[in-house]
Amino acid sequence: MSKKKRVNPILSTLLLKPLSLAYGAVTGTRNKMFDFGILAQREFDIPVLVVGNIAAGGTGKTPHTEYLVDLLRYRFNIAVLSRGYNRRTSGFILATPKSTAKDIGDEPYQIYRKFGKDVTVAVCEDRCKGIDELRAIDPSINLVILDDAFQHRYVKPTVAIVLTEHSRPVFSDSVLPAGRLRESSGSLKRADIVIVTKCPPEMRPMDYRLFVKHLNMFPWQKLYFTKYAYGSPVAVFPDKAGTAPFFNAMTESDHILAMAGVANPAPFIKYLKGYRAKVRALIFPDHHNFDRQDIRRLLEKCKSMPDPERTFIITTEKDAMRLRSLAFVPRSLAQRLFYIPVKVEFIPNPTSENAAGDEDFEETLMSALTKPKHST
Repeated sequence: MSKKKRVNPILSTLLLKPLSLAYGAVTGTRNKMFDFGILAQREFDIPVLVVGNIAAGGTGKTPHTEYLVDLLRYRFNIAVLSRGYNRRTSGFILATPKSTAKDIGDEPYQIYRKFGKDVTVAVCEDRCKGIDELRAIDPSINLVILDDAFQHRYVKPTVAIVLTEHSRPVFSDSVLPAGRLRESSGSLKRADIVIVTKCPPEMRPMDYRLFVKHLNMFPWQKLYFTKYAYGSPVAVFPDKAGTAPFFNAMTESDHILAMAGVANPAPFIKYLKGYRAKVRALIFPDHHNFDRQDIRRLLEKCKSMPDPERTFIITTEKDAMRLRSLAFVPRSLAQRLFYIPVKVEFIPNPTSENAAGDEDFEETLMSALTKPKHST
């Protein structure tokens, strides 16, 4: 078997650094044009809450958007508006019970399935147009949550929340293509709230202080830390599923085939490896649209496991949204295919005077959202 050639990191840096400088110059110029009013921002007469990041994916936007929807849905008439990445439609689309991940994208579909009875969910590439369409459909909407819209500066946010991943923080990354940043880390100055996501539960006071130091935020900005709480496995195909696995009861004789098509599957894989079952991974690109060839590959992989009868296929919730619309998944796979839901939990910061946990976050957010437009 031929060995893969390793790319010389110095050569890679020399090649990519000039491209990153050029990309950074373009995004920086665009931001200055908004800052100086050359490109106009539109401010709406209802609060607009932006959830986004600077890095290209993997920071946990969807779970945090779900946290916000759950927190605010009984206080506001909420509309969630997303671009609908990788959908097979275009323009403004309102989510309905007949919508699929192909129609509106996997992340909006996931949000709609959980909260569609309480909030309105839609997708549109043009966020200003999308907000206008939503308010024309339901004039009583009084809060819009824009998912992944920190770079969409044509809408002026009431509150901008930016996420950065604990294991890949913005201050140790570079602008595309040398790194993963969509714009320079200095753009954090536009954020009202910064959340460090996917934190390990055993963070020490020194870890918090390092983030405070390197993020170098303004006094008026707020910093929070969150972690993932994984739920019990849920069947992707409930009408075909067998008995759900109970991870704590698994032994070394049990097997998990971990399948993920997300930007950063590492925390998901690490979580599964925390149990006694033996884990193998099958990784796909982020937002991957599964086809018949992928399902055949998955079936072959499952059959090749040491004991197929004691093998469960575990995937992410986002992947499950795309898989569940496939009519060609055989029953032999469907009955052992489960996903793990995740929820966001705030971690109190021991170095902060008020601990800066979920209660402080709620108070900060509500104060900003309900502040009169022209108050000083």
